Amino acid sequence: MLPPTPLARRLSAQSVLFATGEGVFLTGSAVFFTQVVGLSATQVGLGLTIAGVVAFVLAVPLGRAADRVGPRRTWAVTAFAGAGLYALWPLISGFGGFVAMVVALEIVQTAGSAGRGAYTLDALPRGERVRSLAFMRAALNIGFTVGAGLGGLALAFESEAVIRAVPWVTAAVLLVNAVFIARLPDAAHDRAPVAAGSQVGPGALRNRGFLALTTCDGVLGTNQVLLNIVIPLWLVQETDAPPVLLAWLFGTNTVMAVLLQVAAARGVDSVASSLRAARISAGFFVLSCLVVLVTHDTVGWVTIALVWLGHVTVTGAELYQSAASWGFMSELSDPERRGEYQGAAQLGRTGGSVWAPALYTFLAVDGGTGGWLLIAAIVVVATLAMPAAARAAERHLAEHGSSGSGAAGSTTTSP
Repeated sequence: MLPPTPLARRLSAQSVLFATGEGVFLTGSAVFFTQVVGLSATQVGLGLTIAGVVAFVLAVPLGRAADRVGPRRTWAVTAFAGAGLYALWPLISGFGGFVAMVVALEIVQTAGSAGRGAYTLDALPRGERVRSLAFMRAALNIGFTVGAGLGGLALAFESEAVIRAVPWVTAAVLLVNAVFIARLPDAAHDRAPVAAGSQVGPGALRNRGFLALTTCDGVLGTNQVLLNIVIPLWLVQETDAPPVLLAWLFGTNTVMAVLLQVAAARGVDSVASSLRAARISAGFFVLSCLVVLVTHDTVGWVTIALVWLGHVTVTGAELYQSAASWGFMSELSDPERRGEYQGAAQLGRTGGSVWAPALYTFLAVDGGTGGWLLIAAIVVVATLAMPAAARAAERHLAEHGSSGSGAAGSTTTSP
């Protein structure tokens, strides 16, 4: 019931702090952007898209910077910067200010994510990484639930003054989070950061097997599109289930993510076991598609039960895909380029998933049974391509990676 090492327990506590702060703001963000910043829904979407494109372009350079500066230092600096930016939100008005703010936040969060990812791989013992990351993921879900509750409480006041203060609450929690990160022990590459020009051989973007693998992983990660977009829209438009069922579905997902993520990650400690977890994830994904598609023709409690089962199975896809993804990152990242590989993984996963909301929604709602089967087929094809991509990534590391990288071993030491 507890993370395996003292450091993993500290990182899990940090995850709760971070997610609580973020969750407070995310819950009320739509109201804040429209009522306080004064934007339309279209402007909000456009601004977030611009920020996402900037982060996509800068993902690998920011990852390289984390290698140069040191992963924990990068993570801590960006955590302080993020807290400061949230404190400025109430001063922002208009579309131009909104775009500048969300771009700055996205850059900070992308760099921080690279630093955090590199730190966890650098600092945690190899055999316990995936299990520790599973505890951290469960802790994130706890934090987001707490944050959502606090954000919902703020919305209940129906007061602009209260909504305007929400970012300050987030900033305060994230400031504590930044202090917490700054007090973590140094990892190996904080004590000896990678010097500019010291790396030899091609970088992460030249590891085509790794890019292909993370792209396929991104396709598997489209379980989130099914979970958060397609099934809710399907429920409302194509079934006779009551909309209030959505609250129970998302509640079930949260409980499962907290209680079962560690169990799903058990035994994932190699490329082979990561591929096995990916196949299990794909199996749950396909089962969810098959279950949900029949609810178009069911009625009453049968529909409710089947939609709920479809949400449970897609949550299973989420849990096992997360475990597989952590395993791939642990085993197939060059230890001297972990930040860079974090950025490259973000490129691959984005490429594997950015098209899914529009395509899956069209296929499911307009395509009916055939559309659902095509969604399942897309996931199956991506899963079948993963073993070859993983082998290519291993060959690249064997030929060009640092000593001890990849599945053969790791130079990482635990603090």
